[in-house]
Amino acid sequence: QVQLVESGGDLVQPGGSLRLSCIVDGVSLADYAIGWIRQAPGKEREGLLCISYSDDLVIYKDFVKGRFTVSRDNAKNIVYLSIENVRPEDTAVYYCASPTNYRDVDVCPKIPSFGSWGQGTQVTVSS
Repeated sequence: QVQLVESGGDLVQPGGSLRLSCIVDGVSLADYAIGWIRQAPGKEREGLLCISYSDDLVIYKDFVKGRFTVSRDNAKNIVYLSIENVRPEDTAVYYCASPTNYRDVDVCPKIPSFGSWGQGTQVTVSS
């Protein structure tokens, strides 16, 4: 059973950068797609992007282009989400998730629907 643990959330000043990590346990990351989702205070969860087993990307929100970068290290079973030039509106709990609700868990779903989630990591952007 896939288990996901996020880390790296922090208080960051506007314009700064940070890298979030998602440790995948219980399975081989090489066999799974991993998505990133966030939930800002008082707002619904929104899917950001997803990386497939073959490094194909699915972008769920256009605003991630240029500032958000996802990568994976299958040897370490870790997926990273880097955010550049952070803004106050990036303040949210960030989750990684896997599409275990689909038959094919190695490809990204066309919509941000995921069956297995981590507990989330808090990112706060403030001066």
